[in-house]
Amino acid sequence: MSKGTIKTVKDVMNQHFCRVDGLLTVEDAVTLMQRSNARVLIVDKRDEQDEYGIVLLSDIAKKVLAKNLSPERVNIYEIMSKPTLCIRSQMQIRFCARLFNKFGLAVAPVVDKEDDIIGVINYDDLVLSGLPNL
Repeated sequence: MSKGTIKTVKDVMNQHFCRVDGLLTVEDAVTLMQRSNARVLIVDKRDEQDEYGIVLLSDIAKKVLAKNLSPERVNIYEIMSKPTLCIRSQMQIRFCARLFNKFGLAVAPVVDKEDDIIGVINYDDLVLSGLPNL
């Protein structure tokens, strides 16, 4: 990539996520995800000293479905990963890909300068939207 075509995470991130409270049941969360076409749940901070959490569809499959638990009885906070590694919106996509590789990430929230979640990023976004047409 030449200097003029360097893309940032903000350029390629997506909006396929829902912000939820950790007390939401898995059943309600899945319904919300279906209605909004989301594939990721971002669990809100409880207060300023807290950190964001994250739940992927694979988490629901592994931690609820595979264990034959009742989705109406399991809360999101019970299956979330927390803290989650957040990606700065102005990070170059090549550095984001390196970070994903180094820490074994598949998806991560994208934050702006005020630490507010503005999107999510995954490998699909990095490759399909980040690389120029070959």
